[in-house]
Amino acid sequence: MPFPDIAVPTLLLDEDICRRNIARMSAKARLNGVRFRPHMKTHQSRRVASLFREEGVTAVTVSSLRMARYFAGDGWDDITVAFPVNLREAGEINRLAAEVRLHLLVEAPAVVRQLDDVLDHPAGIFVKIDTGYGRTGVPHDDAGRVDDVVREIAHSSRLAFDGILTHGGDSYSARTPDEIRARFSTSRERMVETARPLRSSFPEMICSVGDTPGCSLAENFTGIDEIRPGNFVFYDAMQLQLGACTAADIAAAAACPIVALHPERGEAVFYGGAVHLSKDALRNRDGEQYYGLAALLTDDGWSEPLPDTHVTMLSQEHGVLRTTAEILSLLREGMLIAILPVHSCLTAECMRGYLTLDGHVADHMAGRPFSLSQA
Repeated sequence: MPFPDIAVPTLLLDEDICRRNIARMSAKARLNGVRFRPHMKTHQSRRVASLFREEGVTAVTVSSLRMARYFAGDGWDDITVAFPVNLREAGEINRLAAEVRLHLLVEAPAVVRQLDDVLDHPAGIFVKIDTGYGRTGVPHDDAGRVDDVVREIAHSSRLAFDGILTHGGDSYSARTPDEIRARFSTSRERMVETARPLRSSFPEMICSVGDTPGCSLAENFTGIDEIRPGNFVFYDAMQLQLGACTAADIAAAAACPIVALHPERGEAVFYGGAVHLSKDALRNRDGEQYYGLAALLTDDGWSEPLPDTHVTMLSQEHGVLRTTAEILSLLREGMLIAILPVHSCLTAECMRGYLTLDGHVADHMAGRPFSLSQA
């Protein structure tokens, strides 16, 4: 029986797949002449971050100051916090700016002025641009607002204008790989157009983009200086459904004990609920909502996703797997089933630790002591 020591839901990590995913994205960045500044928010692990160092990565992206602090403590000294500045954290911004090359996001002149007033140490500033996602950022076609923010940065003695930055999150609602490529292309063109009038005054400015579907599938990065994908290190069922990866690219799976079988309704119940996997969901080809795919565990990882098999229900600790009679006949109470998460970023956040396939415990920023004998 694979993984005989696992008693409770455990997030397995295939580091060989991680390495392949990182090497592929790094090679794409080199081929296109763009800087590779990967996002750490998916794994939030110093061990996983070390795999990026193997590819020569020296600069990273994070989504919080706490995450910046975590990776700064592991020697990363060039960090972009890809989240709008929270002025209530000015003290921690100051402390980090004294220790690393810190890059921040703003979208309003007032925030720039307040930062300039409270910071004692230099920081780089990106202007957040909204190229169509609609979450936050200065609209790409509002040149006046962009100019206002850039002008305020230029007047500061401590802040330096790094460039413009966007996250093309609308790629996640695309239905086909071609649609993802088209949305990435539109976002790229809007960023290039936004940067055009600024480059004469700021020739060293950076045009930074980042989303895993777009960076995985796009081939044209003309006018872009930096990419910041994050999820690609693990991928997941969402990226698989989008066509951004293959099943062989998914590097993380939750090993969950089966606790009950219900052949009369074609279901198996496993120990692993919303507190382990999150409740992010997708819809299958029949329009039914599901919370993960399933695979059989093997001595060296897990199988391809099982056909016609989905996690159809999650409560706090319970997961329900609906499958075929043939597959159900292979399952037994007490055996482990591998669940491929819908959204690996959130599953990693929930699980807060990893077990590598060669038996090593890998850290997560959340820092809960990882135990194979405790829930």
